[in-house]
Amino acid sequence: MKIVLAPDKFKNSLTGLEFCNAVEEGISSVKSDVEIIKLPLADGGDGTIEVVNYYLKGEVVNVEVNNPFFKPVIASYLYSKTTKTAFIEMAEASGVKLLKPEQFDCKNTTTLGTGEMIADAINRGASKIILGIGGSATNDCGIGMATALGYRFLDKNNDEVSPIGANLSQIESIDISNVHSKLYEVDFSVACDVTNPLYGVNGAAHVYGAQKGATFTDVEMLDKGLRDFSKILNAIFDIDSQTIKGAGAAGGMGIASKVFLNGTLEPGIQLVKNLANFDNQIETADWIVTGEGKLDIQTFSGKTIQGVMNSAKAKNIKVAAFCGAIDLDKNSIIDFGIDYADAVLNHSEDLDDAMKNGYSYVKEMAEAFAKIL
Repeated sequence: MKIVLAPDKFKNSLTGLEFCNAVEEGISSVKSDVEIIKLPLADGGDGTIEVVNYYLKGEVVNVEVNNPFFKPVIASYLYSKTTKTAFIEMAEASGVKLLKPEQFDCKNTTTLGTGEMIADAINRGASKIILGIGGSATNDCGIGMATALGYRFLDKNNDEVSPIGANLSQIESIDISNVHSKLYEVDFSVACDVTNPLYGVNGAAHVYGAQKGATFTDVEMLDKGLRDFSKILNAIFDIDSQTIKGAGAAGGMGIASKVFLNGTLEPGIQLVKNLANFDNQIETADWIVTGEGKLDIQTFSGKTIQGVMNSAKAKNIKVAAFCGAIDLDKNSIIDFGIDYADAVLNHSEDLDDAMKNGYSYVKEMAEAFAKIL
């Protein structure tokens, strides 16, 4: 029998690999003739970098770059010399996590530092870059990132504009004559889990601006900037930004990734599955055991278990879900295609006990599961 273990983390309780180890212990204590393959996953959110490195086996690179307000900050990314692959999270250089809430002001922030990280990876020899664009403090449509890679954004007087969201409407032309010589040799995959258009009521400024410090007036100005800039992009690159799903992700980094990096936008879970060679690894499996902190209606909207289910259904593999808590009735679980489900809260005394002793309870759940195989 072959069982693949493919969980997300249990936030503040278990990492994906700890989950795998607990389930392996539990199953092995009951059945000895089982081939177990550990493939921890993530959906692009917190904890993704640890999972990515499980497969990349890269080194952490620290580089001094510009933070959202053009101040120096040390940012980190992963780089594998063996596969010439880098994993970069824009939040490391351009994220809200670098600022205090009272500093949020996305009309004046830049993605310059993200571009500097990309340039550093290219200079080290990267031929593939995986870019995570969550958690940004920016709404500059990626012109900061592009500036670091050699693009120049010019106003009506042919002067270069400072790469911030407030200046998007000033841009009249783009000079591409000094773009990094190796940029177009790099394959970019971009983790993007939203489908927002670039501008309009569902666009970058209107949906995300306020949480990045934009006032109502700022939002209107930024939305106009994105709209104006999209016309420039269309004229130069022959692309209709509004037709691109996810163009408005991370203050316009979605469209910037396509236009300036020639990147492919993919759900975070799909990118991690690709790194894990997931669909090939699960061939001939009898069961996949997956899990995450909570099994609820949100699970069905691009989270890890959804990604596992998509692959399992295509190959008619049974799926067991071990979760911290389950907030679905039995029929919903069956309708979703899960063949076996259990929750830590079914075994623990309370939530605090569940969080502290998650490993033991997941092992216990695995033992119970193994007895029905």
